Order: sequence, then C-alpha cells, then structure tokens
Amino acid sequence: MTEINSPPLSKFTSYQIFVIVILALTQFTVILDFMIMSPLGDMLIKSMDLSPSQFGFAVSSYAFSAGISGLATAGFADRFDRKKLLLFFYIGFILGTLFCGVTTSYPMLIAARIITGLFGGVIGSISMAIGADLFSLEKRGRVMGFIQMGFGASQVLGIPIGLYIANMWGWQSPFLMIVGLATIVLIGIALKLKPITKHLEVKSDRNPILHLWHTLANREYRIGFMATALLSIGGFMMMPWGSAFSINNLHVTKEQLPLLFMVSGVSTLLIMPLVGKFSDKIDKFKLFTIASIWMMVVVVIYTNLTPVPFWVVMTLNVLMMIGIMSRIIPSMALVSTLPQMQDRGAFMSINSSLQQIAGGLAAGVGGLIVVQKTKNSPLEHYNTLGYLIIVISVLGIITLYRVSKIIKKEKHLKKV
Repeated sequence: MTEINSPPLSKFTSYQIFVIVILALTQFTVILDFMIMSPLGDMLIKSMDLSPSQFGFAVSSYAFSAGISGLATAGFADRFDRKKLLLFFYIGFILGTLFCGVTTSYPMLIAARIITGLFGGVIGSISMAIGADLFSLEKRGRVMGFIQMGFGASQVLGIPIGLYIANMWGWQSPFLMIVGLATIVLIGIALKLKPITKHLEVKSDRNPILHLWHTLANREYRIGFMATALLSIGGFMMMPWGSAFSINNLHVTKEQLPLLFMVSGVSTLLIMPLVGKFSDKIDKFKLFTIASIWMMVVVVIYTNLTPVPFWVVMTLNVLMMIGIMSRIIPSMALVSTLPQMQDRGAFMSINSSLQQIAGGLAAGVGGLIVVQKTKNSPLEHYNTLGYLIIVISVLGIITLYRVSKIIKKEKHLKKV
C-alpha cells in the first residue's frame, strides 16, 4: 500500500555521499566498458567482418566469464574486507580493459572480453553489498538510484565521447579512455574508502563451499536470483544490436548516433534520482509493475519501427530508457533486502553471476534470432526479440511479487 503520510527522508552524511559517488563512478566505468560494445557493434561487425552471431558471442563471452567468476567468488565474498575485495577485482578489470584496447583480431577480442568479465562482472555485486551494508532500507532506494546513475552517465558522457574518439582513432581507443578514468577512481578507493568489515563480526560458515551451498539452498534467496535473472535477460536480448538496428533499419547516421545515446542518457540521469525517491516513498513492487508495462508497450513499438524522422527515434529511446531504469531501481532495492548480513556478499555474488549468465544466454539466443544478410542490409527478426521480452517481463513481475511478499512477511514478523 502506498504510504501517503510518509516521514521525511533522512539526510546523508558527507562520508556517505563520498561512498555513493565513488560507487557510482566505479559502476560508471564498469558499465561503460560493457555498454560501449553496443554502439561499437556496427563498427566492429564491419571492420572485423563479423556475423551477428559472432558479435553476439563477443558480448556473451564477457557475460559468461563474469557469471563463472561470480559463482567462484561467492563462497569467499563474506570472508574479506569489502574494500580489499573491491580493489582486487577493480585492478583486474583495469588490466582486462587495457587488453581490449590493444586487441587487433577477433580471437584476441574474445580473450580480452573473457578476462575483463572475470574481474568486472563481480564489481557490481561488491558495490551492491557495500551499499546494503552501509545504508538502511529506508535510504537504499535513493542509494541504488544514484549508484545506477552510472548507466545514464555512461550514455551522456562515456558513449558519445567514446564514439567520437573511435571515429578518430579506431574502435580500440574507447577502452584506453576507460583505463585512464578507472585508474583515477582506483586511487580514490584506495585512499578514501574506509574498511568495510562489519559483516566479519557476524557468525557465518567457515568453509567457503558450505557457505556457497547454504546460500544457494535458501529457497527465498533463489526467488531473488530468479527475479534478477529475468530482469537481465530482457536487457541483454535487445541491447547488443541497438546501434546496428538504428543505422541499418532506422537510417540513423553515424554522426547522429552519439547524440541518440546522449539524449537517452540525459533522460536517464534526470529520471533515476526521482525513481529512487519514489521507491523509498511508495510500494517498490507497484512501481516496478508500472514501469514494466510502460517498457513492454514501448519495446513493441520500437522493435517494429521502419525508417522515421530522427526525433521520433530519440523520443522512443527516451521513453524506453525511462521504463527500463524505472524497473531496475525498485527491483534491486527489493532483492538486496533478502539476504542476511552474513550472507550478503555471497548472495550478491551469486545474484550478479546468474544475472550475467542469463544475460549471456540472452545475447547468444538473440544472435541466433537476428539475421543480417550483408554488412549494410537491415536486421531481420529484431521485432521477435521484442515479443520475447514481453513474455519475460510478465514472468519478472510475477517473480518480483513473490520477493515483495517475502520481505513484507519478514518485516511483519520482526514487528511481532
């Protein structure tokens, strides 16, 4: 039920603001590294003479390696200072991204994406665990909203700048740009972030394998994992071919493409803090459901588009991004509430892992469905992906409803 007379939102301390900013910047670099593959897709496909399925594998190789890394890390995730864990994986992510920046062939690209995924895929779960450790549920919607602003910022700043320098110096150059920025963020984490060890005071399984097993065996946790996986499948299924669809089907020019991503990103930056506040004031599941229905309508329209004026393409992209991001914030806030503190690192690692694996499968399946007969011909069957996303989104609503019921039941029991 919506809270009409909700209490005023509590303020953040200066250190909490720093934590939010540094986690948002960390997410920005990791998301940009992954997201840049989509706008570079048309350039990569043509420069390396790739098929849609080969490009889909380049995207999914990152996701699969990130998923494997998440599962391998889950048993150890609650046994270390979260700051040290973040530093270790962020250094590995920077080195993997550097490898992407010096890649000259398709096999090298696959190897570089696998290495980057092994490290980068775990960083999101560590960031979410830090956010859940340091911020109460009453603040978590706003925190998730600001942290996830890295997604919008990557479109406003990272992707347009990345595309600009890619057009000047080749598709590898955006990865070198990310390395430079991530190195600055790494220094900030090392110097300013305090150790995060409160979870080490809580009794937990000493054996990492047992800890992993107990986390996986928890029925309520598994419902949360399923909700996140369904959310991921929808995004990965369409995203890799976004630039190729815009250029070859909607006749968006390469000069217009950075503007398209920038406008979508600005809308995301504007909407996400508002969604974060709403999710702290009203029922998170209701917000997720409204956003899901919104997104489903826009996705069907967009994936069936033929060449239209550029402003129409921009408008639909903005509407679609509003729906997508308005789903992510309330769902992540709800799912992050499921685990107990002693399980939080393992839960977030497994959650991130299954999210990546599900996304990798979706990208692979999408590559098999989408067809492009020649380098410059329109993509075929892109609308089929849109219809599949509707089915997946409905399943996602049902699953997150179960998550919401579990949380409300636990809150009721605590009051009793």
